[in-house]
Amino acid sequence: EDAGVNTAVSAVAQYLQHLAAERRLSPHTVAAYQRDLANLSRLTAGKPLDELDVPDIRGAIVKLRSQSLSAASVARQLSSWRGFYTFACRRLGYPRNPCLGLRPPKAAKALPDILSPDTCTQLLDGAATPADDDVLLARDRAMFELFYSSGLRLSELAGLDLNDVNLQAGEAQVTGKGRKTRIVPVGKAALAAVAAWLPQRQALLRDPTAALFIGQRGSRLTPRSVQLRLDRWARQAGLGQHVHPHMLRHAFATHVLQSSGDLRAVQE
Repeated sequence: EDAGVNTAVSAVAQYLQHLAAERRLSPHTVAAYQRDLANLSRLTAGKPLDELDVPDIRGAIVKLRSQSLSAASVARQLSSWRGFYTFACRRLGYPRNPCLGLRPPKAAKALPDILSPDTCTQLLDGAATPADDDVLLARDRAMFELFYSSGLRLSELAGLDLNDVNLQAGEAQVTGKGRKTRIVPVGKAALAAVAAWLPQRQALLRDPTAALFIGQRGSRLTPRSVQLRLDRWARQAGLGQHVHPHMLRHAFATHVLQSSGDLRAVQE
């Protein structure tokens, strides 16, 4: 029995090391995975992880639901367990992934401030008016398409430089929290919008600057200015609600999650 426990601990430790060293996840996120896996052992009465099967995982989900946890919390734990078993099957010789085929419980309803795909389309396509300045229109469309396409934070978008977006590769280098950089994919609509903005950018340029998005005075656009422009677009598009930049980041994550179902992957 002790050997089985030690084997399970070793497997979890190797997985956590993989998350930290190879996937470079934050210590906070790695700790969350560790808690979720420890909870799985408790829920299955310490049964060796390499011996768990689908009924064991299904029973663990039932126990979580009986603790009045939200559907989102249960989904997060199931996603953590699935990730561990995917690693263990590939690297550690585990015979099966008992999480495959299991779906998390559905949430009762979506959060009220999550924008639907149709609302995002209305925002991005329906905000222009004949009186709008073509230069500012091109700039704003590029900003908001990037927000939604790549799930950027407000500070990340405002901090983008010209060389950070690679139109040929369809990706952008983003500097996020803690000055960490990451590469994110950029969708076709956003790439087209950025390509349309770049020639217009020259019309606003006063002094040389590396900033991708600049204001009417030719300097880097501030995060506050981005917020005000987005709110203006939402009003012109007739959304009937205040829209702040983080809502587009949430919308990106929600819509990807609806397509993939892997909460942890979307979170990262």
